[in-house]
Amino acid sequence: MAWIYLLLAGLTEIAWAIGLKHTYGWTRLWPSVFTATLMIVSFGLLSQALKTLPIGTAYAVWTGIGAVGTAIIGIVFFDEPRTAIRLICIALILAGIIGLKMSSPA
Repeated sequence: MAWIYLLLAGLTEIAWAIGLKHTYGWTRLWPSVFTATLMIVSFGLLSQALKTLPIGTAYAVWTGIGAVGTAIIGIVFFDEPRTAIRLICIALILAGIIGLKMSSPA
């Protein structure tokens, strides 16, 4: 169950990172409320995962999911660069996430 919490925490991290872009520096009310709510949910799910998983593994996977997901959304929806080196680096982060999951005792 801890890995499910961690996956959901990572997915909500992607959502709040994208939401953060739409707050325009916290100057727009509803995007700010939505983003802050997603942050709280993400941290709550991460804290549930931390009841079982080691902090180093859980935090690295959480931030990795957020980084990979946000980078992909940036490429697909915000016309960010999709250079070979950028895609390779995203793949390396993904490989790290998979490696941490496979080597985790929990």
